[in-house]
Amino acid sequence: MSADRESWPTLDELLREENELELAGLSETDAYELGMLAVTAATEQRLPVSVGVWRAGRQLFHCGLPGSTADNDAWLRRKGRVVMRFEHSSLYMARLCQDKQVTLAERYGLPAARYAAAGGAVPLRVRGTGVVGWVGVSGLPQLDDHRFVVDILRKLPR
Repeated sequence: MSADRESWPTLDELLREENELELAGLSETDAYELGMLAVTAATEQRLPVSVGVWRAGRQLFHCGLPGSTADNDAWLRRKGRVVMRFEHSSLYMARLCQDKQVTLAERYGLPAARYAAAGGAVPLRVRGTGVVGWVGVSGLPQLDDHRFVVDILRKLPR
């Protein structure tokens, strides 16, 4: 986590944010529209990111924008695994680990090659169902990745 940890959201703020972002549903069409919303915003801002939307272990959307790399794709999957394991954003888990001064490997025995507690992946919660998947970006500093995804999710109808 960066030296300016005080500017990061608290765990309580991140929990409230996750609850505010609950969706009515997540069909394949919804996933495509969510992914395209993110791609359009990232393209307009000229952000070098990879974008992914997953539901129930299945990738429904992926796009690597100019300047992104295969490394961004790998980071995206690692952050998404954290979301599905803990049903919290990857930034929430990054903050939790930082606050407790441990890594995911130390606390939960999760290999760093497969799991990344770094901001950028956010759970997709469906009303009455719970977490069904995740959306994420990789390519910016982790707090910026997280904020970008949250801003996109806030544009969706509830």
